Parts: sequence; C-alpha cells; structure tokens
Amino acid sequence: MTHALPRDLHCPRIATRANGLELSRIVAGMWRMVEWNMTVGQRIALIEQCIAMGVSSFDHADIYGNYGVEGQFGEALRAQPALRDRIQLISKCGIKLLSNKRPEHAIQHYDTTAAHIVASAEESLRQLHTDRLDLLLIHRPDPLMDFDEIAEAFTRLKQAGKVLHVGVSNFSRHQFEALNRRVELATNQVEFSPLHVAPMFDETFDGLQDLKVAPMIWSPLAGGHLFTSNEANAENLRLVVKEIADRLHQPFASVIFAWIMQLPSNPVPLTGSGRIEAIAVAVAGTTFKLSRTDWFAILRAARGHEVA
Repeated sequence: MTHALPRDLHCPRIATRANGLELSRIVAGMWRMVEWNMTVGQRIALIEQCIAMGVSSFDHADIYGNYGVEGQFGEALRAQPALRDRIQLISKCGIKLLSNKRPEHAIQHYDTTAAHIVASAEESLRQLHTDRLDLLLIHRPDPLMDFDEIAEAFTRLKQAGKVLHVGVSNFSRHQFEALNRRVELATNQVEFSPLHVAPMFDETFDGLQDLKVAPMIWSPLAGGHLFTSNEANAENLRLVVKEIADRLHQPFASVIFAWIMQLPSNPVPLTGSGRIEAIAVAVAGTTFKLSRTDWFAILRAARGHEVA
C-alpha cells in the first residue's frame, strides 16, 4: 500500500549534546552522489529541497565516490554560495583507498596520524568549497591509532576554526570513551537497523546515552536488505513492519526510521538516496511514535525470538 506523505512535512533539528552541535533530525548521506549523475543545477535543487524539509545536515567522507563526492557537492556550493550558511557539513577521514586519484597509496589501509587527519580535513575544505566543517569524524578505528595524537590533531583543527566539532564512526564504547577523555566528541556514527541490532546490546548506545551524546546511524534500512533479503527472519520482519505501517497509514520505511529514533540515546539516522521522495519518507518517521507494543513487535521479529 502507498501512503501519502503530509504536505507540511518538516524535519526538526537536534542538539547532539551540550557542546552546541546541531544536526537535522534526518541527515542526508551523500556517499552515492557520483552514481546519481546529477548536473550542478540538479545538485543545487536537491540541497534546496532537503533544506525546505528541514534536512540541513549533509554527510560526506573524503573517500566517497573514489574521492569524488566532496568535489561534486562543492561545485554546487561554489555555484550557490548562500547555501553554505543554511547547512551543516559533515566529513570523515582516516581511510586510504587504492585509487587512480591517489597513486601514492600502495595498499588500502587506515591512517589516523595527526598529519593525515589535518591534511585530509584541509583537502575536504578545498573540495567542499568552504572554510569550515561543522563535524569531522574518524571513519573507522585504526589498530595503530594513538588517542593522544588524534586528540592533538582534532584540537589543532578546532583552534584554527577549520572544524567546529569532532567525533568518530564505528568505534566501540571503550574506544569512544578513551578518546572522549582527551577531546570532547560530538557523536559516534555506527551501523544500526532491525537487521543489525548489535549497538543496542554491546553497550554502544548505553554508553552514548550515559554521556548524552546522540549516535548517528548509517544503513538504517540495512542497505536495502530489509526489502530484498530472502532470509526467513527478514521476511517475517517485513510482514510485521508492513502490518504496523498499514495500520498507522505510514510508509514502511517511515516506520523503520521511527523505530530507530525512539531509542533513548536519540539516534540521528542518515539516508543514502538522491531521490527527494525517499528522503521525505525518512523525514515522515519524525512525525509519529510507535506504541511500546509495536516497537517490541519489531524487535522480536528482528531477533527471531521473544525478548523476555
């Protein structure tokens, strides 16, 4: 069943903690932008349509699109400079890919040295055509990472005004807290969906809630597997979500976004689509809450067993 979205759909903003960082309740993920084959005008239109719905935060990483996404987004900001002050720019660093754009990389690896963090952030600023990043994240834990060195690089970038807030992605609770003791972190961006509920039970969300830090969520729809997986668990989950969605007269994916955002750690989900209709479905998830019964029905279906 197709459900009409509210005409006055608008996404609220959320402060992730007392340090002042504000992100839109839904964040637009740009990692596939190169694949969307948009003209500069179409990119500008997408950004403006997102802003009109209250989706003002845009998630990047230096490596996205074979080091190409930030440049494409930056072309839109160069063509329409007034957009910059209406949005929040997020980027990540710390992974070096094998790429024709980086011929000096002999092997794919992590690099969280201060020199690489600072150089990557400065290159992101150039590519995005901006003087500051609202949020810079370490993309993944590095086995060779030195917490003191990362904190020093983050502090240097913040003092220079090039990065306003810092955080991490895919860190464990212990890794997050170890770095947070050295430099204040604004978020931990982690994978979470009804098909990947580990952060709910491995202390990731509990630790962030304790610190009043809202996690960011990548792959909230399990990379599309919620719609396509043939596994019995996923098929049963789809039936449960569809029943709830039909009863509430809400789109299927909106129910998933609402389910995620109902967690007390206050997760901030990302979308990964260039279709404004798909982003609107995510925003619709901010407009209603599930009953506790429906919320646990989805968790039970997701895990394939009773919760108690």
